[in-house]
Amino acid sequence: MNKIALITGATSGIGEATAMKFANEGWNVIITGRRSDRLELLADKLRSTSIRVFPLAFDVRDRHEVEIYLGHLPSEWRDVDVLINNAGLAAGLSPIQEGDIDDWERMIDTNVKGMLYVTRAIAPGMIDRKQGQIINIGSIAGKEVYPNGNVYCASKHAVDAISKAMRIDMLPYNIRVTQICPGAVETEFSLVRFHGDQQRADQVYDGFENLVAEDIAECIWFCVSRPPHVNINDMIVMPTAQANGTLFHKENR
Repeated sequence: MNKIALITGATSGIGEATAMKFANEGWNVIITGRRSDRLELLADKLRSTSIRVFPLAFDVRDRHEVEIYLGHLPSEWRDVDVLINNAGLAAGLSPIQEGDIDDWERMIDTNVKGMLYVTRAIAPGMIDRKQGQIINIGSIAGKEVYPNGNVYCASKHAVDAISKAMRIDMLPYNIRVTQICPGAVETEFSLVRFHGDQQRADQVYDGFENLVAEDIAECIWFCVSRPPHVNINDMIVMPTAQANGTLFHKENR
């Protein structure tokens, strides 16, 4: 029987690439996202690899929806082997005194509370079976802070702390917990952060070779494909041209 991976935020970027990677490795996948049209397109693409797909369109920020969709999975989808908490975003890039409170709530509700809601729905099944793995997608912003990143950095620092605590809580049950912290990955991340300003988003990646979503999907797969006695606790992945959260080597600059 094929193993099952549950991937949140699968309608674009790292989530979509990860779903494709696991499908190509022969895993059945549960994919979630807010945009039902994109979710169905991805589901069709995944089915072409001859694996089974279960798309669920809902918002991880909505605790009630999470409980409905993930708390009552059909029996054939209930035994999730790997949970990949990928859904997350940045919104705005302003000093704290000018920040948009709606942006703050959106980031905290998605990056922190959404991850908690999903984990709360899935972890008990893993505990009952005494097996499984939880992958939390953090960020270099969860290891350091940068100008105007305040609340986004705080939300990813929370992911870092929760991942460490989760690893302790899951220890008696043989459940692996991994955090993967990317640097600059060109996805829709900056487009969302700048509220659809494509020109400003493109400037983020000018002058150096950034990571792409498939790079992080490969890292996720590496962590999952280790032998059962091996857990990759924490992985920071950045482009060769990036030294930390703010320092890049950019050509022609």
